[in-house]
Amino acid sequence: MDSLLGLPGVWTLLFSGFWHLGLTATTYTCDDPLASLLSPMAFSSSSDPTGTPSPAQLNWKVGTGGWSPADSNAQQWLQMDLGNRVEITAVATQGRYGSSDWVTSYSLMFSDTGRNWKQYKQEDSIWTFAGNMNADSVVHHKLLHSVRARFVRFVPLEWNPSGKIGMRVEVYGCSYKSDVADFDGRSSLLYRFNQKLMSTLKDVISLKFKSLQGDGVLFHGEGQRGDHITLELQKGRLTLYLNLEDSKARLSSSPPSAILGSLLDDQHWHSVLIERVGKQVNFTVDKHTQHFRAKGEADALDIDYELSFGGIPVPGKPGTFLKKNFHGCLENLYYNGVNIIDLAKRRKHQIYTVGNVTFSCSEPQIVPITFVNSSSSYLLLPGTPQIDGLSVSFQFRTWNKDGLLLSTKLSEGSGALLLSLEGGILRLVIQKMTEHTAEILTGSSLNDGLWHSVSINARRNRITLTLDNEAASPAQDTTSVQIYSGSNYYFGGCPDNLTDPQCLNPIKAFQGCMRRIFIDNQPKDLISVQQGSLGNFSDLHIDLCSIKDRCLPNYCEHEGRCSQSWTTFYCNCSDTGYTGATCHNSIYEQSCEVYRHRGNTAGFFYVDSDGSGPLRPLRVYCNITEDKIWMSVQHNNTELTRVHDASPQKPYTMTLDYGSSLEQLEALIDDSEHCEQEVAYHCKRSRLLNTPDGAPFTWWIGRANEKHPYWGGSLPGVQQCECGLEESCLDIRHFCNCDADKDEWTNDTGFLSFKDHLPVTQIVITDTNRSNSEAAWRIGPLRCYGDRHFWNAVSFYTEASYLHFPTFHAEFSADISFFFKTTALSGVFLENLGIKDFIRLEISSPSEITFAIDVGNGPVELVVRSLSPLNDNQWHYVRAERSLKETSLQVDSLPRSTRETSEEGHFRLQLNSQLFVGGTSSRQKGFLGCIRSLLLNGQKVDLEERAKVTSGVRPGCPGHCSSYGSNCHNGGKCVEKHSGYACDCTHSPYEGPFCQKEISAVFEASTSVTYMFQEPYPVTKNTSLSSSAIYTDMAPSKENIALSFVTAQAPSLLLFLNSSSQDFLAVLLCKNGVQCFISAMKEQ
Repeated sequence: MDSLLGLPGVWTLLFSGFWHLGLTATTYTCDDPLASLLSPMAFSSSSDPTGTPSPAQLNWKVGTGGWSPADSNAQQWLQMDLGNRVEITAVATQGRYGSSDWVTSYSLMFSDTGRNWKQYKQEDSIWTFAGNMNADSVVHHKLLHSVRARFVRFVPLEWNPSGKIGMRVEVYGCSYKSDVADFDGRSSLLYRFNQKLMSTLKDVISLKFKSLQGDGVLFHGEGQRGDHITLELQKGRLTLYLNLEDSKARLSSSPPSAILGSLLDDQHWHSVLIERVGKQVNFTVDKHTQHFRAKGEADALDIDYELSFGGIPVPGKPGTFLKKNFHGCLENLYYNGVNIIDLAKRRKHQIYTVGNVTFSCSEPQIVPITFVNSSSSYLLLPGTPQIDGLSVSFQFRTWNKDGLLLSTKLSEGSGALLLSLEGGILRLVIQKMTEHTAEILTGSSLNDGLWHSVSINARRNRITLTLDNEAASPAQDTTSVQIYSGSNYYFGGCPDNLTDPQCLNPIKAFQGCMRRIFIDNQPKDLISVQQGSLGNFSDLHIDLCSIKDRCLPNYCEHEGRCSQSWTTFYCNCSDTGYTGATCHNSIYEQSCEVYRHRGNTAGFFYVDSDGSGPLRPLRVYCNITEDKIWMSVQHNNTELTRVHDASPQKPYTMTLDYGSSLEQLEALIDDSEHCEQEVAYHCKRSRLLNTPDGAPFTWWIGRANEKHPYWGGSLPGVQQCECGLEESCLDIRHFCNCDADKDEWTNDTGFLSFKDHLPVTQIVITDTNRSNSEAAWRIGPLRCYGDRHFWNAVSFYTEASYLHFPTFHAEFSADISFFFKTTALSGVFLENLGIKDFIRLEISSPSEITFAIDVGNGPVELVVRSLSPLNDNQWHYVRAERSLKETSLQVDSLPRSTRETSEEGHFRLQLNSQLFVGGTSSRQKGFLGCIRSLLLNGQKVDLEERAKVTSGVRPGCPGHCSSYGSNCHNGGKCVEKHSGYACDCTHSPYEGPFCQKEISAVFEASTSVTYMFQEPYPVTKNTSLSSSAIYTDMAPSKENIALSFVTAQAPSLLLFLNSSSQDFLAVLLCKNGVQCFISAMKEQ
């Protein structure tokens, strides 16, 4: 970019840091009481629909001494108008003065206009505040996140059962100043630079916006060479396009750089922050941040002439825009420290206004409603009966595929009209008693959370159903359908106590939001419904849409695909390699050692080194033998490769691709006891390391992208080959055979085995450009053996002993797995505490394992009971898991215990103490026995290393054969090892890791195998018959011989056995296929 600095008319901004934009918490105090100064007229409530004031300031003793509605139910609320938008940081409550009326819990709602309320949330859930325990004490709550609003509403949830609802309230905060601009969908602001080109290496753009429209451009800038940046609302989500100097990528064709947010067309304020340093970008919408790397060749963003806000004007065509404009309000719009709206308000020359932009936010008075319950929610609105025809229209949004939208009984015997969502498709049915049913189907996937408009019109025997301004007609020709409007229209569902068939609902009730309801072309006042003067309703939230996107953020792990209904979310884990309610659990084992333990033999397997952690599974070959279990990872070039014409000026370079990330390979290597790669360099007049003192001609690159000038068989830091260490090189003056620079072919071959340097990722060769110079290289696959974790065990031998580790961080998902064995009656395996939250696993009785967890909603306890004792000194497996969907406990192969997780309330597991293994912080109920192979969210815990420095705990735990000896089959003997066990197949006719592979041979005609049994030592020393007779008592009185065969030839001799005492035994296959057994004893 140096050339840019010298260009005339170019302004390059090199910012030393980001501007302070007031985005972080303010340092000034913002805790002034705001309600105490209000007049009584500022208070209103659900119990006074006529607008009679309900003064209820803190410590108010006049009149009724606070607010107390005549009826105490869940539909009551107390509201205050603070006069202007203010910043609210805290609230406080009292009961009604001198009474037994107080609220024990409540929620808060906020609004800029007194309409379209927004519920206060923490942890992404509607927050419940603890209220009062008497009438006079004051209970304060500081808001975790300050709120900017003009209206505050207190909604009682529970109250004193011996009294009624009663409240006196206070709100704390301070004044809030902002710059606002209102765009009408046909306007924009242009920020014009003082130069032709603005070139920036760093950018910070921040703003807030609110809109009822799901689509529209918030800002745009572009350069002639292809640079562009665009922020656009698309279907209620924010899409950011960013490209740095790539002329191929135009805005019209380039894919989005990032998509963030959801349901942003709710007419509530949403904050946006874009931070860029070179190609690194942080994109934040509300509290969700996405990090990405911008496409393009350069680090600077070059924008020509201007940035446009609110739309993209077409040059030379006034009033014409390239894409749909933004329709709504922007607040505190900053571009690299420049307050754009402030410049526009002061009519500075840098700002050019297109269309009508005003500097106060117009608020459309639209009242949304929410149908909360899928069985009991409904809204009844009256219509004008017996009109020839019908006209109904409204908008809806939902996540549910099915639900009744509208049901009405038509008058004059013209039947009933039903409008419903069925499988995400809109279905209109006119049911008549005497004629066939008329049906219209239209739309698909209408449960996408977006607003959809519906209009039904019946006039002159014709029915029209219009969805999102596209009309649909009946699927088949119908006879003339005469419709007369009914008197009642039921939206969303039917009342439970309805006796006459005024409302039909063949499917479940609707869960979602509606707004802009028109009947007979007249808008319906839903506030009048709320006040009880129009229609009727049940289980509705009026004046707010409480839809929630449960897939933002996506709690489906490992690229699981999230879908949702109104009440929950679902994860599709297909093709991810993971399973479980949130795709948390790997379907693969963590090493070849574990596959062997599960009874597998050699073959290709996927290995997931960190289990439920972020690393993807890796395909390896497991060579499972009796001795070592080798794990091999191939790369893209394992054949012998010839190299010509390479020099220091034109080096030959080959990068090895293992089909995986370096992090995956590092995890596999770190978890193994030993790893190696064979490297071979065949040479003819081609030097390798240029020993003893020269700069190397060939080197390889390892895991940390470091250059390594040593070769296989040597040690790190020693610039030699294997022959140099063994002092066996062709020329003793050099430490590699190839460094002798002979005209004949020779080679240096050996194994690289220093794990911290593996794997080999690249080889560089620079000495094959001389006359008759030639080389060939080969780097073998990465090979490892030994699982450092699977047999990692410790023994607890005092109840007061434990191991402690750093806090277990698992806010959204947690899995804990391990093996244990014990003879104790009870004891705690593991415990981690928070301020309120905790997690604990224990053997609570000889046959019970208990998993207890509390994330702030009260403890949940799962128990698995075994019919046989679990304290039998055998290894048993335990796996406990908690996700946002369910909590579960698995012990061995016993039935899994599960419990669904509540979708509402607290869901973050917040722990802060040390993690205790084998005991508790109180040093009570300690565990006596062994624990091994402890995994926490896929992370391996090194128990043995910690036990080395902890009293009361010993590394290791003997006795694996007592649990796993039965894995050695066919007479194989289990041999105890420090890290596991092995099967000795010496005295078995089978081989393999578990003595299950038959040892067989193919016999051609006239061939045999003879096996000489070893006589006892005294017999071999003196072979006379009399001396052999001394040992006849040693011969067993019974012989067991077993064999299997397959043949097409008879007669055949299968087995002949004789001894020095002239006894013999023969097994033959006779001509008729019958086995003949012939034996002869000496005395016979």
